[in-house]
Formats: sequence, C-alpha cells, structure tokens
Amino acid sequence: MANYKVCGCFSRTFKIAAVTPPKDVEDVFQKYAQNGCMNSSQLQQFLIDMQGQTEATLTDAENILRTQLQSKIFPILQPNGLSLDLFFWYLLNTNLNPPYDCRVHHDMESPLSHYFIFTGHNSYLTGNQLSSDCSDKPIVKALRKGVRVIELDLWPNSTKDKVHVLHGRTLTTPVQLDKCIAAIKEHAFIASEFPVIITLEDHLTPPLQALAAKIITETLGDILYYPKKKEKFKEFPSPESLKRRILISTKPPKEFESGNLHEEITDGNNTGDWGKEIPDYSDEIASHDNVTNTNQACAFICPRA
Repeated sequence: MANYKVCGCFSRTFKIAAVTPPKDVEDVFQKYAQNGCMNSSQLQQFLIDMQGQTEATLTDAENILRTQLQSKIFPILQPNGLSLDLFFWYLLNTNLNPPYDCRVHHDMESPLSHYFIFTGHNSYLTGNQLSSDCSDKPIVKALRKGVRVIELDLWPNSTKDKVHVLHGRTLTTPVQLDKCIAAIKEHAFIASEFPVIITLEDHLTPPLQALAAKIITETLGDILYYPKKKEKFKEFPSPESLKRRILISTKPPKEFESGNLHEEITDGNNTGDWGKEIPDYSDEIASHDNVTNTNQACAFICPRA
C-alpha cells in the first residue's frame, strides 16, 4: 500500500500490485532449476544456453548468486541458490544482467516516424505531480539513461515576465527554462548520439513565447535542428542524419483555441508565436550530418514492427 497527502488535508491510499514472474520466465526457471532452486552450476548453464554467454564460468555464476542473495532481506530462505522470485529479479537487475550487446544493429536510415522512441513524461518532476519540486536533475538522470524525448511544461511566472517549467495548476515549485535547456544541451548525447526531442507543452503569451524561443536558440546554438528556408519534407529525416541534433516539438497553446489570449495576440507588442527569425545553421547542420560513429552507445531507438 502507498499513502500520500493531498493539499495537506486528506490522505489517499493506493494498492500497489505485486510484480510476478511471467509464464515464459517460470518455464525457463523450471527447465534449469531443481526442487524450486537454481544453484550456481545450473545458473551457469542458463547463462551459456539462454543468454549466449558462452564464456561464463562457474565463478561468474557464483558471484551472481552471492550478490543477488545478499540484496534480499531473507537470503537464509534460499541459502544455496535462486528461487523463482529471486531469479526473476535477477533478470531485471541491469547491474547483474546488463544488455549483452549495446551496439546499434538496426537500420537507422528510415524516417524518424518509423521508430519507437524512449520517451519521458513530466521529465522535470522530482516526485509526485501535485506538490514535488521541479528541477533539472530528473532531466539529467533521464538523458543519462538514454531517454530521447524530454517534456517541459511552460508557464508564465506570477509577474508574467519569465518562463517557468512546472506542472501547471498544482503546488509544484517551478524551475527556470534556461536551466533545463542548459542541462539538456550538456547531457543529451552521453548515452546515445541519436537525436533528442524536446516536447513543449506551451501555456505562454506571445511575448513569453518569443522569450522562450530566444532562450532555446541561444542556448542550443548549432545543435538545434530545423529545416532550411523554404525546405519541405515529404517524410521526417532519419535518426542517422539527425545524430547529435536536438529537435523542438510544440503546438499553439490551448489558450489560443479558447480565445483567452485574444488581447495579448492583437496588441501592438505582438512579436509572433516564436519571436524573431532564428539564425541559419544550415552549413553546420550539413557538416554534422556527414559525421558517423560506429562505436556509439545503444540508441534506445529501434524500428517499429
């Protein structure tokens, strides 16, 4: 059970469903285990047969066994091997059971829309969506894990002269947009060279949209991708051609549809949805598009079936 307070007044309780091993994991366990327990030699055989780790030794299996048993509260219940539950959690433990091959092995030359993408949601929140702090730290953590889509919710501050990132109409404390964009630029390509997409949930007035555009273009500089002047695409560029590029995904705020921003839109100070024209980085983009790296980390983007 999990409990938390709403607005400090009343409590909500949720029952957390237990994660149980799926049938295929249970079948594999039964194949190698004996009497509900998988010892080190049986684990070694599993590593060789099922995991493709042909060079796995008995010592390797013993080390995995010892580490996994020590990570549990009651290792005495299974002193000589892994139970089904411990075996299942071993499979999910990326420290003990990492990806066996993190090299990119898919064709990455198809349009970007042909791929599944590792996507984050409310990437700036440090905790719950009602009262937690907003920070650039969760963004850094997500990017270092390989997340390729970062979502930022943009709202005006109380004096409507700065852009805040927060979960709107809640008690979450804001973080400045420029801090988030700087963190994305610094950490975007540590886990992978394939493109990062920043999704903006826009609730800004036109003047603040211009300010946000200025922050993004000046901070990201030549790694910000956008089509060349008058260029029209029949399909998206490929992940391969967008390596080490950051893209912006956004749309006019819902407030435009409801007419709540009519006065701001029609006043004499309107600078357009995204302000001044961004500089032309066409030459820099072309030079980067010709660079390839075959020894990169896993892309976390793979073709859709």
